[in-house]
Amino acid sequence: MLFRSNYLFTYSLISSRNGNLRVIDCPVFAKMGGYVLARATLCVMILCMGVPIGVMGRNVSASELTVFNVGALFTVNSVIGRSVKPAIEAAIDDVNSDSSILQGKQLKLITRDTNCSGFLGTVEALQLMVNDVVAAIGPQSSGIAHIISHVVNELHVPLLSFGATDPTLSALQFPYFLRTTQSDYFQMQAIADFVEYYKWREVIAIFVDDDYGRNGISALGDALAKNRASISYKAAYTPGAPVSDINDLLVGVNLMESRVYVVHVNPDTGLRVFDVAKHLGMMTNGYIWIATEWLSSVMDSSETMSFDEMDLLQGVVALRHYTPDSSSKKTFSTRWRQIKHKETMNFNPYALYAYDSVWLLARALDVLLSEGESISFSYDPKLKEAKGSTLQLSTLRSFDQGDKLLRILTRMNFTGLSGQIEFDQNRNLIYPAYEILNIGGTGSRRIGYWSNRSRLSVTAPGSLYMKPLNDSAKDQQLYDVIWPGEITKVPRGWVFPNNGKPLQIAVPYRVTYKEFVTKDKGPIGVRGYCIDVFEAAVDLLPYPVPRTYILYGDGERNPSFSNLVLDVSQHYDAAVGDVTIVTNRTRIVDFTQPFMESGLVVVVPVKKVKSSAWAFLKPFSWEMWSVTCAFFLFVGAVVWILEHRMNHEFRGTPRQQLITVFWFSFSTMFFAHRENTVSTMGRLVLILWLFVVLIINSSYTASLTSILTVQQLSSQIEGIDSLVSINVPIGVQDGSFALNYLIDELQIAPSRIKIMKTQDNYVDELRKGPKGGGVAAIVDELPYIQLFLSNVNCEFKIVGQEFTRSGWGFAFQRDSPLAVDLSTAILQLSENGDLQRIHDKWLSKNVCSAQSNQVDDSRLSLNSFWGLFLICGIACFISLTVFFFRVYIQYRRYIPEDEENGFEDPESIRTNKRPSRATSFKKFVDTKEIEIKDKLKRKGSDSSSKQQISQIADGQLSSPS
Repeated sequence: MLFRSNYLFTYSLISSRNGNLRVIDCPVFAKMGGYVLARATLCVMILCMGVPIGVMGRNVSASELTVFNVGALFTVNSVIGRSVKPAIEAAIDDVNSDSSILQGKQLKLITRDTNCSGFLGTVEALQLMVNDVVAAIGPQSSGIAHIISHVVNELHVPLLSFGATDPTLSALQFPYFLRTTQSDYFQMQAIADFVEYYKWREVIAIFVDDDYGRNGISALGDALAKNRASISYKAAYTPGAPVSDINDLLVGVNLMESRVYVVHVNPDTGLRVFDVAKHLGMMTNGYIWIATEWLSSVMDSSETMSFDEMDLLQGVVALRHYTPDSSSKKTFSTRWRQIKHKETMNFNPYALYAYDSVWLLARALDVLLSEGESISFSYDPKLKEAKGSTLQLSTLRSFDQGDKLLRILTRMNFTGLSGQIEFDQNRNLIYPAYEILNIGGTGSRRIGYWSNRSRLSVTAPGSLYMKPLNDSAKDQQLYDVIWPGEITKVPRGWVFPNNGKPLQIAVPYRVTYKEFVTKDKGPIGVRGYCIDVFEAAVDLLPYPVPRTYILYGDGERNPSFSNLVLDVSQHYDAAVGDVTIVTNRTRIVDFTQPFMESGLVVVVPVKKVKSSAWAFLKPFSWEMWSVTCAFFLFVGAVVWILEHRMNHEFRGTPRQQLITVFWFSFSTMFFAHRENTVSTMGRLVLILWLFVVLIINSSYTASLTSILTVQQLSSQIEGIDSLVSINVPIGVQDGSFALNYLIDELQIAPSRIKIMKTQDNYVDELRKGPKGGGVAAIVDELPYIQLFLSNVNCEFKIVGQEFTRSGWGFAFQRDSPLAVDLSTAILQLSENGDLQRIHDKWLSKNVCSAQSNQVDDSRLSLNSFWGLFLICGIACFISLTVFFFRVYIQYRRYIPEDEENGFEDPESIRTNKRPSRATSFKKFVDTKEIEIKDKLKRKGSDSSSKQQISQIADGQLSSPS
């Protein structure tokens, strides 16, 4: 039964068991917590709720109402409540004093204290609903909001919450819930971006186990997953948990690997977490603490925090709701100081959201009234009395214009104290933004902002709203953080679990190629190239790595590397050895940066090529020989033409000149020509031709050397394609991934593949060949084959190209931070040359030269030299053109003299015939150029003398006798 009062009922529930009455205090239910219990509580309250006598009656319209009831739900004696209560009252006063709104009607505030209790909060909320409120401002608690949302859905009363940040309240299940603050969905996005900014991959979430904490951390997990990070452990404690429970929780957390903690708790009890952490030594160097906006709310509400409280928070990073500076906000701050009977000297952002919530409702009601709507409430026929019931549920009334008011609320757009008040399609404020604070000294400093427009930035979000969306990772920026322990170097965010257990590292127990890794009698028990690389990389890490090497395999045959990788994902912490990075392995483990390049190659037997008496002709193809000989003669002829008129060494009888052309042409092959060139054009042609001869000589020498030392394949296998097409046996190394690759990827029948367990098997099987029961080729990774060939003095040969590209890396369990750090260390080893020195120590032996497989491949064709011949030919053509043009000009100047005194030989005088022009030009060309120049010079002198005599004669005739 229930004790009635003039209003509703008292806050004690009476139960009867065996005829005895007992009182159950409500706070007991509050500690039980949980959404299921809350819904059960709601059912109990609805069944047990009474109504005041006389509330039943007719509907009341807006024309008769002069006051609209507005409800307010929050915990008065709380960090948020102490700021919210004066703000809501101030907003009600401002609305009622503004004659331009609500058409002269007033708002009446009905406040209900939820007392930090889910049970009592639900009771107060239900009491509020029977007062015909047009809307409710609140609640502060996300848990109460979940329950009351079902009630307001039925009664059509909008719920404007300034403090319920649970992201799941935005679901379509709660259409009458309208959040006037920021959703934790965006806050967790900000934290995820902050974690990504510092390249951390795991965090530990410390939260209160209620709707607010659970759903907020769930949103954090989703946000981190988008950035390829995760929550490694969720450390939850019950609301109102004692300090001892928090202590036990943090002791367990401190034994874990991650050192990045996200604290999402209630502001009234949250400082207990840092008090315990300080006591456990968890606020020192190496720890990262990230607090959600609850911590900034505590600090903003306090005029000054005590020295002991600030000492708990040194180095903590906290978020705060971003509210842009404005004149109205400054006015409100001034007014706040004048408010009497307030319980806090300062206010937090929730006060601004609560103030804007009242004005949002007032503006929406004003729009509703201006549209001619009347405010009325009616009885819900579904809330009828059950048979035999005395609960009077039918007295609850629904708000008739609630759905219209809700639509108006979601379309409102104005600027309030907290910024732009406008909602998106999910009923969230359109411009979510947070300040990122770093606590230190006696206060905090802003290191940046987060918004859904720019993500992390040092620029205030207000100036970015009008700019294009920019969420590029390279543009993210924050100021430096002073971390716990007063350090500025970014902590790595993890340590080895503090349980004294070193890393269990599996090492393949190889039988072949022990230079890479094998068993050793030394202190660590293993040795080899891979071990030295790993040890050198670990030495570069800025922290110790306790480790134990465990041999993997029986030592009689190579272990399966696929099984090794699988065991790393399940049992071992890492695998160090010649582990190839392939696709299916990367799905179950994380690899470091490759420290050795690798790829599959084909090895076949080879034999020496027998030399022949005509081997010296093989470097060039017949086309190359033909063109080369032709150019020798052509260049010799060109040089003779250019030199004949001015160089006595290129003159003489026709027989002597022909011999000179041939001698000069072929002597240039050895740079042994004794004739000097005196003409400019001749020298130009000779220089170009000697360059061509130099290239041809060098190429011939290199090609001949290669042919005389080349090896020839003893089979027709030229690479992986021909190997697959020919039905011959193939050898693979025991334990190598090449076996699965040949079968699964290249579809080679397993019957064709033979397992090679030792290097002696390699040699024996290749020497036998397919006809002797051996193999035609071996497919293995390049590092193994290079070592194998050096051990057998290059008796066998690699054919074709690598047909896979991969590398060797160290394998770790998924999301291990060591994989990232060691990758950086391997790159450093490569840059400083240590990786090459380790390679030379273990693997630097005789390297087989990569010779061609066929003699024809060493032959040089015209395709490689036609450019040189083209250049030389063009130079010759230009030189001849210039030469004949120059001769022709001289011949034209010399023609008159030829006619008078010219080249009349005895035969022409005896026959009394003049020579033809062709014969005259031929003799002109054959004449030395110096003789032509002398005759032209004398011709010029004779012309001058005749002109002077003519002038004297003319002068004498003109004088008087």
